[in-house]
Amino acid sequence: MKKLLSLVLALCLVFALAACGGNTEDVVAPTDATEESRGTLVVGMTIYEPMNYEDENGELTGFDTEFAKAFAEKAGFDGVEFIEIDWGTKFIALEAGEFDCVWNGMTITEEAKLNASVSDPYVKNAQVVVVNGEKAAEGLTSIEGLTVAAEMGSAGAAAVTDSGVDCNLVEVDVQTTALLQVATGKADACVIDITMAQSMLKEGTDFDSLAIAMELTSEEYGVAFKKGSPLVDEFNTIMAELMADGTLDALAEKYTLALVK
Repeated sequence: MKKLLSLVLALCLVFALAACGGNTEDVVAPTDATEESRGTLVVGMTIYEPMNYEDENGELTGFDTEFAKAFAEKAGFDGVEFIEIDWGTKFIALEAGEFDCVWNGMTITEEAKLNASVSDPYVKNAQVVVVNGEKAAEGLTSIEGLTVAAEMGSAGAAAVTDSGVDCNLVEVDVQTTALLQVATGKADACVIDITMAQSMLKEGTDFDSLAIAMELTSEEYGVAFKKGSPLVDEFNTIMAELMADGTLDALAEKYTLALVK
């Protein structure tokens, strides 16, 4: 009885396999896979003129804003999302995946290279001491003994510390707050990026009574990606293309910046 049952089951299996193998007209051939969307490039930044700031219509603009959009388009991203971040914890948030890159006039430092994959440099910058215009006219040559405001975690704060000069460093949330500290007399001076100073101290601005007194350091800007990210190599390649075709030259002229070439 068991042998007969086994024979019947075996025959059923043979017929089933034959039926499946012969029904070729119902088999749907796989379609060619289409390239998946890369989604949105998420950029971590702060409001910092002329790199990322709001125009008179409340629209985000600036050198880095336009640069990021040009990169994203060439790289095949659907678009760019800009989110404001805490500059002091930028590398922790980058490593946690809260955004794809830090792109906001970021000075290339040893700290940045230790905590992220940093791009080739693209804009020249310097850390400058900004004071009341009258004090600048007197020829300030040192920040010794002064109360100096600088953005927490910034190259400006590092420049003050690294100078070794005996002064009172007050760290604030953003560079515009550092300027406000000087304008209101709460600080004798502040140290900020020259790119911001040149933009914010123009005649007719809220800070036109202030002036650049001296330069502490010279440096270069780069973009920070998560450590080991392949995006940094792609960025460097596309940036070279945008340098070659004149895109970045036009942006540098528009925002009065000097490119690294």
